[in-house]
Amino acid sequence: MSTARLARIADQIQRELSELVRLELRDPRVKMVTLTGVEISRDQSHAKVWFTTLGSPEEARACGEGLARAAGFLRAGLAHRLTTRTVPELHFAYDESIERGARLSRLIDEAVAPPPPAPAPRRRKPK
Repeated sequence: MSTARLARIADQIQRELSELVRLELRDPRVKMVTLTGVEISRDQSHAKVWFTTLGSPEEARACGEGLARAAGFLRAGLAHRLTTRTVPELHFAYDESIERGARLSRLIDEAVAPPPPAPAPRRRKPK
């Protein structure tokens, strides 16, 4: 199967999953989540779904557990929305690229920023 077709299927899966998570998923652990990408295997039997979320690392881990727990529900929802012959098994992974990019941007800003001015020398008072 062509890589262009796999990319179109992955994009469609990402759009449909985003809608399913936003409208139908009721797990309290899954909140403020953004699906950033989908990688699909050549035989379309597995899809790795990358996500990111606002909050602490503990909240991100809990969100990943909630998504993994809801994978069957989301897969069934995809089956109703997609026209493909098979619906891939979903595997969720946290996407650290957003945090890494923000951290690198902050480091670059600090490196490029001008140094703070040197303190003026103290004058002695005459006696």
